[in-house]
Amino acid sequence: MTDRAPSEVLAEREDFERMAPVYTKAVVLGVQEHLGEIDRLLGEASEGWTVARMPAVDRAILRLAAYEILYRDDVPDAVVINEAVDSARELSTEASRGFVNGLLGKIARDRAAAG
Repeated sequence: MTDRAPSEVLAEREDFERMAPVYTKAVVLGVQEHLGEIDRLLGEASEGWTVARMPAVDRAILRLAAYEILYRDDVPDAVVINEAVDSARELSTEASRGFVNGLLGKIARDRAAAG
């Protein structure tokens, strides 16, 4: 949302660096590292929507969840999708829940089919 790299924001926030769980840091930095691939897959999975056109909150939720689905085998896809849908319900619009669920479901299915 600030058009800055997440690692820059993390570095400026000493309290966050000291207090954030290791997992949180890993996910934030993982999204940054794989952002191009994540955005490409989100764009392919969303019919008629570019990633840039997605609401900022939805885009952030989708990026985090897509990273977990694609690169974190320690979290089941169903849990990732459920948490993302809950986040969209709480932080975004009513329509966002279905949008987030549909996109992440497609990414998870495509990943499972690819083996």
